[in-house]
Amino acid sequence: MKWWQRILLNTIMFLALAGFFKGFVIDSIFTALLAAVIFGILNTLVKPILVLLSLPITVLTLGIFYFLINGLILYMTSALVSGFTISSYGLALLLSLIISLVNSYFTRPVYYY
Repeated sequence: MKWWQRILLNTIMFLALAGFFKGFVIDSIFTALLAAVIFGILNTLVKPILVLLSLPITVLTLGIFYFLINGLILYMTSALVSGFTISSYGLALLLSLIISLVNSYFTRPVYYY
């Protein structure tokens, strides 16, 4: 999946999830698009550093700590983008889990028989 397709998918997911969770508020479609771009940039630049620094903890927890990093990246996005509000870190963890599942569904390899 190309970068702009993932940005579009994250924008749609942000808007859809904001309708389901009261603690997740997005002011406009433009805010969702901006948040998706910032989320993509943080995933590209900051996440690899966090994964490398937390590698021993991630190995000890058999990869579960990786979800905490995903939640942290999403929570950082809400801190950087005004109008994109996540009320708690627990909600950020839940949202990041849903976003990860949907992204993994759409980025899985396609096999033709």
